[in-house]
Amino acid sequence: MRVAIIGAGLQGRRRAPVLTDFSDTKLTMVTAARLETAQLLAEKMNCEAGQGWETAVRRDDIDAVVVCTPPDSHARISIAAMEHGKHVLCEKPLARTVDEAEAMLRTARASPVRLKCGFNHRHHPAIQRARKLMQEGAIGAPLFFRSRYGICGRPGYEQEWRADTRVVSGGQLMEQGIHVIDLFRWFVGDIQEVSAFTATSHWQMQPLEDNAFVLLRAATGVMASLHSSLTQWKNLFSFEVFGEDGYLIVEGLGGGYGTETLRRGKRAFGEPFQDEVVEFRGGDVSWHEEWKEFAAAIRDGREPLGNGVDGLEALKVVFAAYESAKRREVVSCQEIGRQAKDVLQAQSARSAE
Repeated sequence: MRVAIIGAGLQGRRRAPVLTDFSDTKLTMVTAARLETAQLLAEKMNCEAGQGWETAVRRDDIDAVVVCTPPDSHARISIAAMEHGKHVLCEKPLARTVDEAEAMLRTARASPVRLKCGFNHRHHPAIQRARKLMQEGAIGAPLFFRSRYGICGRPGYEQEWRADTRVVSGGQLMEQGIHVIDLFRWFVGDIQEVSAFTATSHWQMQPLEDNAFVLLRAATGVMASLHSSLTQWKNLFSFEVFGEDGYLIVEGLGGGYGTETLRRGKRAFGEPFQDEVVEFRGGDVSWHEEWKEFAAAIRDGREPLGNGVDGLEALKVVFAAYESAKRREVVSCQEIGRQAKDVLQAQSARSAE
């Protein structure tokens, strides 16, 4: 499979080396808005460099593209690529708006190509094992989920595209917390109701948030809580599942988040606590495993794990959280669509002020 990476920033640099792990995958081209930026990565990867994205999606010798650009161009690039018969792995969030994400899905369904959203957290080994254990009944029926996910930001963050409402449609919840929302959906199914508070506490990125506190209720009735933070001065990832008979706790993602671990405990009244802890040593393998799964889905003619529908539904939940924070009331995810447009319009108006 011949692949083009569109976007040579952080995510492009992170994903490009992974492709060399597979003998049946060839990185053919790297493109960026500035040719010199693409050349820096292309030289390291021993492939072609190009300026702009149009050439890559139109070339007949490209089978798939990895879209690693800012969110405001995800839909435009992905739709063009799929219309030219290319499979697409698009970074999260899938699009800037619900309308754009729905247009991407319509295009994917009208052709034989595969569309995947870049939810690499599904492919962390501790997360994979925790979900398998839960499905096997190791902790009984799930009662609630709880997650904290944060980074410390960096000087000048408010000047980056991630804090520009012309480019993005949300702050830290949309940028990073959406990974956890996708995990909740993957573990327990569709989210039905959302209640949230957001704040801009430190980084001058108004009207976007640097902290979000979110409560979610799945259609099954299972509750979940999430704190997504850009003022977590020491990076943290914690994902907890509590069931009738025990619990599963995933912490760390490798690298700056610390060793990835899975802690398993049981409900045992009056007995000493005896947690079983597994440490997944080594680097972050989620990027490798995600591409492996995507390639297998293309080969098998099936939907990939974390597909376009998952990207759309996670996007709706984030917009439901923003709507809840604005209205200060519980919001049904079924309402989202019109409200998502209202959120964007309100953000644009506040930015203009």
